[in-house]
Amino acid sequence: MYFKKILFAVAMIGLVIIGYFAYYVYSAMLVPNTAFNNNEAYIYISSHANYQNVRDDLIPLLKDIKTFDALAARKKYNINIKAGKYRITKDMNNNDIINSIRSNNIPIRLSFNNQNSLEQLAGRVAKQIEADSTTLISTMRDTAFYNQNNLTKVTALGMYLPNSYELFWNTSAEEFRTRMLKEYNHFWNKSRLTKANKIELNQDEVMTLASIVYEESKQKGEQAKIAGVYINRLKNKWPLQADPTLKFAAYQLPKYKNTTIRRVLNEHKTIDSPYNTYKNAGLPPGLISMPNISAIDAVLNYEKHNYFYFAADAQKPGFHKFAKTLSQHNQNARAYQRYLSSQGVKR
Repeated sequence: MYFKKILFAVAMIGLVIIGYFAYYVYSAMLVPNTAFNNNEAYIYISSHANYQNVRDDLIPLLKDIKTFDALAARKKYNINIKAGKYRITKDMNNNDIINSIRSNNIPIRLSFNNQNSLEQLAGRVAKQIEADSTTLISTMRDTAFYNQNNLTKVTALGMYLPNSYELFWNTSAEEFRTRMLKEYNHFWNKSRLTKANKIELNQDEVMTLASIVYEESKQKGEQAKIAGVYINRLKNKWPLQADPTLKFAAYQLPKYKNTTIRRVLNEHKTIDSPYNTYKNAGLPPGLISMPNISAIDAVLNYEKHNYFYFAADAQKPGFHKFAKTLSQHNQNARAYQRYLSSQGVKR
């Protein structure tokens, strides 16, 4: 009889233990544990984060961090942190949360428009991925990378095509650079290379001319026509006389730092620079900005015509008037100069 009581007591203790364990499992794994009201929340886990860093980010999002700690330890998540951007949805339980932040790294859409320098590009990209601007610019300027990929300091900007790209938030600077090189090589397919060869320009020269075309006009409908003017000038060994190159040359000088040139003057045409296409024949040594894809394709598919000149159109800001003769061009140019003067634009 006494032995039966012992067995009964042991059984009851076992049931209590099992019940407690079941409650623990239920509360730690199956009970919703989110504290936010929105449908979802996101956390960004850096490549150097430890469990405490992740925990600090989760505390405002969870009702009970202790049950999360217990399950994280049991599932060994606390010693196996994964970097990235992760989604937690409303009413997720701890098990779901751990599974999500361990294996469901969410891709982001990184995008950048036309940037005037690698420094500007690095700043734009750093706002969207984990890599900071200092690391990005150092990686972009790596001379060993230049040498391996036939790039130079003045052509490197052309490797980065303004667009939107899907990648992970924790992408490193090196991984970003590699991805952009892959996209650049993919862009320069057989068709585009054939077109470049046909107009007797290499890739860097196409990109340089495209940067000038882009700075001349953001109107896609005009870009091929403007490209045609410059191709005509190159073929006939005329100087390009592209005003955007004068601005670029000026901005390299201390005198013009932190200024905006709205009106090209004769003083700008005297600047001693390889980018001064009034003084130097042919294309400048490199890009003056990051051209968009439409400007690049405008060069490769330039409009064939007999225009050798163009000037901004005073009646249609953002557009241009094209001319075949110098006298006609001078009329167009004077009309635009009068417009600038009427607007009080002196420099």
